[in-house]
Amino acid sequence: MDKNNFAFTKRNYILIAIGFAIVVLGFVLMSGSPSTPEVFNPEIFSARRIKVAPLVCLAGFVFMLFGIMYSPKKKDKE
Repeated sequence: MDKNNFAFTKRNYILIAIGFAIVVLGFVLMSGSPSTPEVFNPEIFSARRIKVAPLVCLAGFVFMLFGIMYSPKKKDKE
């Protein structure tokens, strides 16, 4: 099978993997101890969990979309 017939190149897979790692990092930033009916944990409303982590996840998804849409420039064909 000719390599030129594949939809993704090695670089596409690397970019998608980096985007996936960024999304996982965003979800890790969202994690933490929850509030229970007996004890209220005000840390659930921290800026890290409410603002930063969702933006990191969004950046990861956008990076994955870039990795999917990325097409290397073709050199002049002979």
